[in-house]
Amino acid sequence: MAKKRNIIVGQSGGPTSVINSSLAGVYKTAKERGFHKVYGMLHGIEGFLDEMYVDLSTQIHSDMDIELLKRTPSAFLGSCRYKLPDIHENPEIYEKIFSILDKLQIEAFIYIGGNDSMDTIKKLSDYAIVKGHAQKFLGVPKTIDNDLALTDHTPGFGSAAKYIATSTKEVIRDAMGLSYKRKMITIMEIMGRNAGWLTGATALAKTEECCGPDLIYLPEVPFDLEKFLKKCTDLLKKKPSIVVAVSEGIKTPDGTYVCQLAGGSDYVDAFGHTQLAGTASYLAAYLASQTGHKTRAVELSTLQRSASHMASRVDINEAFMVGGAAVKAADEGDTGKMVVIDRVSDDPYMSAAGIYDVHKIANNEKLVPRNWVNREGNYVTQDFINYVEPLIQGDYQPFMVNGLPQHLVLRR
Repeated sequence: MAKKRNIIVGQSGGPTSVINSSLAGVYKTAKERGFHKVYGMLHGIEGFLDEMYVDLSTQIHSDMDIELLKRTPSAFLGSCRYKLPDIHENPEIYEKIFSILDKLQIEAFIYIGGNDSMDTIKKLSDYAIVKGHAQKFLGVPKTIDNDLALTDHTPGFGSAAKYIATSTKEVIRDAMGLSYKRKMITIMEIMGRNAGWLTGATALAKTEECCGPDLIYLPEVPFDLEKFLKKCTDLLKKKPSIVVAVSEGIKTPDGTYVCQLAGGSDYVDAFGHTQLAGTASYLAAYLASQTGHKTRAVELSTLQRSASHMASRVDINEAFMVGGAAVKAADEGDTGKMVVIDRVSDDPYMSAAGIYDVHKIANNEKLVPRNWVNREGNYVTQDFINYVEPLIQGDYQPFMVNGLPQHLVLRR
């Protein structure tokens, strides 16, 4: 009897509002290409090690379910932050993974995730080649941080940028309405440990009827607290209300995270990342004590990556595209690769799926170019805006039930 052609897909890292569109692309393309079963690993590679997986045909029954999945935020299959050890450190883990893959007759392993997830693809594909296993391993990009190398941008970033820019406009309007006869400073904290792509997106709020944020600080440029105070003080002499956008990961010249000046968090994840929180709160308290004016801190937090009602049509379509492209690449014999988005043209905006060696992507970070930040280091340039603007275009209207968006929910 011929071997069954099965495929398995997982999701890893921080979710985005379009990560499930990539999952939908994987499922639909796998079925079109004749794969017998499409398994979904529950909670990524960590859940897979506990043999937690589901046949996706028991969850997705129609094209309508696929459309609903594309509009569903968070990780439908559940995510994880699990670092695979190096092969020589714990070969038993790899033996276990491949024994499960063999039992399920898996031909292709697709992992949707960011930088750390591509490290998983790299390690598994390397092990398979060394040990002579036939499975193919492909990565699908996902991260709102937009910090993956070699891809023009990452699925999830455009929708997060759209939400952030929209929220910035709304916060500015709110601040303007509250600043009668008293000065007011609003500090907005945006996600971004080492890369300031998301924080820079607040500049999109500068439109015909909105002045946009007054200052923008990215982690790519050292943050000087005294210069920051002087800039804010000077601005307050000219206008009653100012709004400042800061990345959660901004650091002082000596490398200290600003949030750590107030104590910070001791939590460190499996990949050695310190939890960042409190940057806006610290700066708001600092400015209040130094200026005597009213301040407030606004932390967008999880909303940046879960606001599917504000998803960009471009982003959802590209997320679906790269999911399907990974299946196509695996079916045609590729392994140890990640699908990327290539920008074909800006006007009109067009993109296409490409594919690159995951070894050149895993554990590398793409930062905002220094020449896309102004000389003072407190705003982004027009080149940055021109890069982001096409990615936030269009929308995908949610399916509304009783006034609220409907989502596809995993049923076990």
